[in-house]
Amino acid sequence: MTIVVDLDMQLAKRNLSVGEFAAAVGITPANIAVLKNGRAKAVRFTTLDAICRTLGCQPGDVLRWVPDEDAARDSTDDRG
Repeated sequence: MTIVVDLDMQLAKRNLSVGEFAAAVGITPANIAVLKNGRAKAVRFTTLDAICRTLGCQPGDVLRWVPDEDAARDSTDDRG
């Protein structure tokens, strides 16, 4: 399973730079980069709350689940 963080689109819609966004959320620009590049292992609910409050959006506007190819292939192999 892969969780994708769609911050670029949200920042572009609001004409926010990474630096401005990081300051508003209260985390470093480096941590924003970790989120945007899919390297984050976890996100605190307080951080997610600050992200959604800053962007005026829902968690689902920022996070989405994408199934792994292996998981999808394994589930089709079990039908046989």
